[in-house]
Amino acid sequence: MKLLVLDGALARCSAAAFVDGVLVAEEVAEGARRQPVDLPPMAQRVARALAGLDAVAVVVGPGGFTGLRAAIALAEGLALGAGARLVGVTTGEALAAALPEELRAGRAVWSVVDTRRGRLVLERLAPGAWQAEAPPEPMAVEDLPLPEGPVAMVGDAAEAAAEALLARGADALLTEARLPLAAAAGRVALERLAGHIPMRDATPLYVEPPAVRRPA
Repeated sequence: MKLLVLDGALARCSAAAFVDGVLVAEEVAEGARRQPVDLPPMAQRVARALAGLDAVAVVVGPGGFTGLRAAIALAEGLALGAGARLVGVTTGEALAAALPEELRAGRAVWSVVDTRRGRLVLERLAPGAWQAEAPPEPMAVEDLPLPEGPVAMVGDAAEAAAEALLARGADALLTEARLPLAAAAGRVALERLAGHIPMRDATPLYVEPPAVRRPA
């Protein structure tokens, strides 16, 4: 199985290549809104580690409109050109997969992404789970529900969310997983391709519409 994975959901972009479940190449570039420029050549370089292509995976959000569209459009084109399967991975799933397995086994994972409009988007995974429990939920930080048990906080709004939950007495552990990585997203994609969890397509999860205005 030759798998190429792309991510541009938040303030970085990355690409990774797997052969039979083993990571063989990876590139990462930091910075917001650079995905349309950085991701295509990065994917081309990483794909050189693959002799052929069986599947393409892409992080589908929640995240920024520009980064998601750039990554998904590129993944769709590469999959179509190679006759490969296309697999979607959510931002929360990718972030959770980057955590140590022993941590995930004992805590639910809450992924919290900043909408840049004074709100956040919450995505929840049960302890040890590879896939999100339900669609992402937009809300204000003060409206975060109290978790039923210990949680590990991930995402670019994790610090504010963890602080709010801790102030209310929750067992909320702030982790270093703030931005997704293609290498971690690939672990989720491999679980989907193996049939261990349900498949997901590459439909973007914007949650809220892009902040654009019609011209006057």
